[in-house]
Amino acid sequence: MIARLTDSLEFHSQALALRAERQRVIASNIANADTPGYQARDFDFAQALRSATSGLRGTSSGNGGNGGNGGPGSDIAMNVMAGGLSGSAPALRYAVPSQTSADSNTVDMDRERGAFIDNSVKYEATLRFVNGSVRTMLDAMKSFHQA
Repeated sequence: MIARLTDSLEFHSQALALRAERQRVIASNIANADTPGYQARDFDFAQALRSATSGLRGTSSGNGGNGGNGGPGSDIAMNVMAGGLSGSAPALRYAVPSQTSADSNTVDMDRERGAFIDNSVKYEATLRFVNGSVRTMLDAMKSFHQA
């Protein structure tokens, strides 16, 4: 039972770390909106989360893994949490520009603002879910202890 609770929290910690990394990438795109030749970057959050949580026994994504990679001590988690992007971290892709620009900059501010807000809301939702889960666990432990 404790393992399932731990796996759930590990899954959400991975999701938070990846959301924070995605926010950093999007903020970098916005900061370089006027830099000539800058190529906007992003990564597939769902794919990165699957990779990061592939080793969890009973992840919330519904697909249990059987290996030891992807947990909080894994290269993926450490690289994301450290802000580094090595080979095992989320693979950054170049954004496809919706229209060409004279300076070859591919940052679309409308797309970036939308992605930034969407990612922020999902980060906040994950935090609230974790907070609710921890509160529920604490309440269950208190009621068990009092019984």
